[in-house]
Amino acid sequence: MMLRRGFILFLPRLVGLLVVACCLVSIVYMLACTPKSDSQQLALPRVHSPTAKEGYEAILQEREEQHRNYIISLKKQIAQLKAELQGRSEQLKNVQDQYPDPLDIQLDHSNPEKAQANLLAFLRSQIDKAEVHSGVKLSTEYAAVPFESFTLQKVYQLETGLTRHPEEKPVRKDKRDELIEVIELAVGSLNNPEGEGNAKHHVYTASDFVEGIYRTEKDKGTLYELTFKGDAKHQFKKIVLFRPFGPVMKVKNENVNMADTLINVIVPLAKRASKFRQFMQNFREMGIQQDGRIHLTVVYFGKEQMNEVKSILENTSRSANFKNFTFIQLNEEFSRGKGLDVGARFWKGNNVVLFFCDVDIYFTAEFLNSCRLNTQPGKKVFYPVLFSQYNPSIIYGHHDSIPPLEQQLIIKKETGFWRDFGFGMTCQYRSDFINIGGFDLDIKGWGGEDVHLYRKYLHSNLIVIRTPVRGLFHLWHEKQCLDELTPEQYKMCMQSKAMNEASHGQLGMLVFKQEIETHLHRQKLSSKKT
Repeated sequence: MMLRRGFILFLPRLVGLLVVACCLVSIVYMLACTPKSDSQQLALPRVHSPTAKEGYEAILQEREEQHRNYIISLKKQIAQLKAELQGRSEQLKNVQDQYPDPLDIQLDHSNPEKAQANLLAFLRSQIDKAEVHSGVKLSTEYAAVPFESFTLQKVYQLETGLTRHPEEKPVRKDKRDELIEVIELAVGSLNNPEGEGNAKHHVYTASDFVEGIYRTEKDKGTLYELTFKGDAKHQFKKIVLFRPFGPVMKVKNENVNMADTLINVIVPLAKRASKFRQFMQNFREMGIQQDGRIHLTVVYFGKEQMNEVKSILENTSRSANFKNFTFIQLNEEFSRGKGLDVGARFWKGNNVVLFFCDVDIYFTAEFLNSCRLNTQPGKKVFYPVLFSQYNPSIIYGHHDSIPPLEQQLIIKKETGFWRDFGFGMTCQYRSDFINIGGFDLDIKGWGGEDVHLYRKYLHSNLIVIRTPVRGLFHLWHEKQCLDELTPEQYKMCMQSKAMNEASHGQLGMLVFKQEIETHLHRQKLSSKKT
């Protein structure tokens, strides 16, 4: 009933609205259809008028004239657009000639002058492209390229990593030579100013250098701003230098066939049977099932838990129909370097890629291909930087909330770090390992042997590929630093142990745990009072 009464009340309003709408439509129609005034309306002759023929001819002639004028106007506009387009094309061509594209630069040795001119023009264009004379609009604060500062003795840097410090002497030869060259060039420029002829002036030396800043835009070059002492107090000389990057040049284009490239994974082991079981699950899935071009060599020290380890290996062999494994047992004290060295020399087949691995490592099939692609006999060895997992109990808060292993292997700053101080996981051809002299077998226990081998490769003519890889993980485990270690080994072990636990923020939460709990307790009490 209520709905019916409401509809009856609303019906008059609806009718009124419809009437108003019809009136508005009628008014609009009348306005649109009203004939134009005499001054606006084109006078058409009457059909029976004696001048009807002449009138129509006049109208047609007028219309034809209007169309002709319109066509002429369009042709003029088209001609103007063509001329403007041609002018813009010439401007663009001049700019391209002045600043050639890096992909178009051809270093034609038959015409060295032209090649040199093209290259110089490109290098000059790099200065204009870089943030040297003016700033560039950036989308976010993360897009800014920060400067690093330096003096004669130290470099102050933001991107430190774990093996570098906020303040350090430039250890790398390329960085040291780069900064020395820049300072010497700046001193030479100050002592030979342009436009002063033989006028006497202060002779500058490196001791007058105060400080400098520099930054690198990877696609353009490195900008240096150097400050020197001036002729008087509170006066300075500033030199701005730019090292432009040259055009990209093709060095090699080759097909790489890794179908028959076998990897021998060598694992030294003592006890730790439960960890070996977890390792074999990963090895079976990634190495046997997905990759299939793999051999496993286990070098076992002592006899404790040996039968359990052999049983795990044999069970995997039967269930996966895998025969490409070797088990070597040594009745002596564990030595990682000795185990890897024995495993490498035990191989009697053709030249093979050796992957030195630990039992607490997780690798993917993609990593095994990276291992192959970054090694070459007599040319290259591969030292991947693996991602080291933090203590899952700290990351996830409680044992019950720890997800399965595969879900833990995420590369984030909250879950782990790039282990750039470790050199234990490495891929190389057996021939290179033998030729370099293998491991230093005098080193016992944990640590040190991997660094010695790494230095041997650095001191050779082989190319050492050092890069972070997304498919190689160090799984967290509680680390025991034994009293038998030398002081240097014990220090290295404790540093590694500290790094393994958690990020700075997570460790800070543990340090201030009592304060946080007290604050939460006070908040709870105050909420109850209100």
